Amino acid sequence: MENAFEPISKIAFELGPLSVHWYGIIIGTGVLLGLLLAMRESERRGLSKDTFLDLILFAVPAAILCARIYYVLFEWDYYSKNPGAIFKVWEGGIAIHGALIGSVLTAYIFTKIKKISFWKVADIAAPSIILGQAIGRWGNFINQEAHGGEVSRSFLEGLYLPEFIVNQMYINGAYYHPTFLYESLWNLAGFILLLYLRRVNLRRGELFLTYVIWYSIGRFFIEGLRTDSLMLTDYLRIAQVLSLSLIVISLAILIYRRVRGQAAERYKDA
Repeated sequence: MENAFEPISKIAFELGPLSVHWYGIIIGTGVLLGLLLAMRESERRGLSKDTFLDLILFAVPAAILCARIYYVLFEWDYYSKNPGAIFKVWEGGIAIHGALIGSVLTAYIFTKIKKISFWKVADIAAPSIILGQAIGRWGNFINQEAHGGEVSRSFLEGLYLPEFIVNQMYINGAYYHPTFLYESLWNLAGFILLLYLRRVNLRRGELFLTYVIWYSIGRFFIEGLRTDSLMLTDYLRIAQVLSLSLIVISLAILIYRRVRGQAAERYKDA
């Protein structure tokens, strides 16, 4: 009989009646580090250092709102019966794909208003986005969500995971695949790849498209291990369908822009 373990508290600290959750702290840390990275790189690429500071004031609220709407819509059977839970974002339940849709649309509108290249901004932001995602998945770890199917403790120990991760994967009497960790590591590898590709000086737009393709490949396979997937049908997982679609669309855009001569400029061009 395996022993139960006390999970890590979701609350980091309390200020009077206000409870500050680890989930929010972790997500906020990812956003802050991504912002600092983008601001530093934007100056190198000839943009004002305030460009991303201004953008994030609109992109973050839009990303959170769209991420929540996306999740709630596909879990409407539950939220229609529990409308008060719709606003409890700190308990989890935000969809990365929804956040990406919201932030990309916001960035597109922002760059049109500011009269700067969307692809240039997207390329600079790409490493920041995937770094934020790598960090943000640890919020799922604290909340004991976004995990995979049931496994044994010996399986987890065979992955040479720290004991605190193994113990946190003990949920309601069973151990589960730490899919949050798989995706976090995949995103971290993608972050390193994108930093390398910046030096290669790809054509403008292709760094961002590489990010979309890389993330989508990992998400497709990791999603297949998860037990909490949003479903399109009884057999189709929304994230997998969307990931495959994004891979195809990104490749098509990359090829189209090259064929049409719309990708003549390089990442390091002013």
